[in-house]
Amino acid sequence: MFRGGLKPLSWLSCSSDRVTLFGMAAKSQPEIIEVSGREVSISNPHKVLFPDAGHTKLDLARYYLAVAEGALRGAGGRPNVLVRYPNGIAEQFFYQKRAPESRPDWIDVVELKFPSGRTAEEIVPRDAAALAWMANLACLELHPHPVSADDLDHPDELRVDLDPVPGVEWPQVQEVARVVRATLGDFGLIGWPKTSGSRGIHVNVRLQRRWTFTEVRRAAVALAREVERRAPLIATSKWWKEERHGVFIDYNQNAKDRTVAAAYSVRPKPDARVSAPMTWEEIAACNPADFTLATMPARFKDVGDRHQDMNAHPCSLEVLLELSARDERDGLGDAPWPPQYKKQEGEPPRVQPSRARKPPKSGAAAAKVATVTKRTKGSKDTNDEQDVKAPKGRRIPKHPLIEIARADCQDDALADVEEWKQRHPNVAAYLQPADILVDSMRGRSSTWTRVRVNLQHVPEELRPTPRTPVRARTES
Repeated sequence: MFRGGLKPLSWLSCSSDRVTLFGMAAKSQPEIIEVSGREVSISNPHKVLFPDAGHTKLDLARYYLAVAEGALRGAGGRPNVLVRYPNGIAEQFFYQKRAPESRPDWIDVVELKFPSGRTAEEIVPRDAAALAWMANLACLELHPHPVSADDLDHPDELRVDLDPVPGVEWPQVQEVARVVRATLGDFGLIGWPKTSGSRGIHVNVRLQRRWTFTEVRRAAVALAREVERRAPLIATSKWWKEERHGVFIDYNQNAKDRTVAAAYSVRPKPDARVSAPMTWEEIAACNPADFTLATMPARFKDVGDRHQDMNAHPCSLEVLLELSARDERDGLGDAPWPPQYKKQEGEPPRVQPSRARKPPKSGAAAAKVATVTKRTKGSKDTNDEQDVKAPKGRRIPKHPLIEIARADCQDDALADVEEWKQRHPNVAAYLQPADILVDSMRGRSSTWTRVRVNLQHVPEELRPTPRTPVRARTES
């Protein structure tokens, strides 16, 4: 039941929770949402979060109430990072790991320990009221860790993130998803696909709680490499952006403390697109633009949650870990980790290929220190031996990269790219979509954007002199 002059959206009544909204006449006053006996205050309910679509904070809260059952299946009972857009998607957002000190006593938390040694209490949503409370904080997305709050050391989810490089169209992502499905099936795993809500596809595999984060990530690396072997022209497991092509299988989404937008998450896109759970048949035919904050509740009412049976099918990683061991015996060890992680045992050199040093020309090219026989000044013994460091190799760029833009806001960085292209039209004419490398540089609580250009297709005589751009900062 609604009080006041606010007319309910037609799909709100489909929620399994008993929901009552009490409308307030003044725009600046809060709306009180009652969900199964709990009251949640939505402050500034008419604040527009999506300028193009016109969706407000109250619309966001209503949406999560309408799909609560499915959203809680994806993010409920797990620690969640809060990704907050207090002034809407056109302004700055920030990550909040620590639960706000001012919170209702019915909001659950759990303490996580990070590789840095720090700890933080993170929010664990348990019911629809918690989702509404998070919406009031302008948390558009649900970003759960792949563990349950009652077992933080053993992930119960393998996450396959299909991330297309610039210029790759949706049909190619769908094609790679078909290869992923077949590969998972060959290894006895059941994948549950969903649109990412952006340009990619996520495939989640429910796991038995038997393996550590390191083992789950190792299995993800082996899976990514196997998909690349089966579809080398359209898929890649290469970590460095300058080496990627087609669709990147981001195995590092399974590293400890990484989070991914969960099913039913609203993404910061102009049309308020959401991450939509699908069947494999639907993924093969769908258009991700069809699933938004406005349209998803009706779909949920009609077909329910496509992932409702996922928890009933926990899978084993044993066969994938056997593949990982075979890869290691064949010389394929660990793959690069994200830069904020400590150097891992067996990890290859954590340096971009374009910045790798040329190895020494001697036969002992892999040796860091060469032992040579030489006469030391003043020595009478011609057999004196001295450890002498082998000469350092010079840097030889495998890929000619230059940085052309830095900005707090990605839109500003991309605008700088367009200006750069106008200043260098002869260079821009040779660039392919994948030559524009957009990097989201993440700090502790926010991100900034760096843009680099790979000049591999540009004749050397046309390549501009590299200059470090000044970072454009958003005015507060």
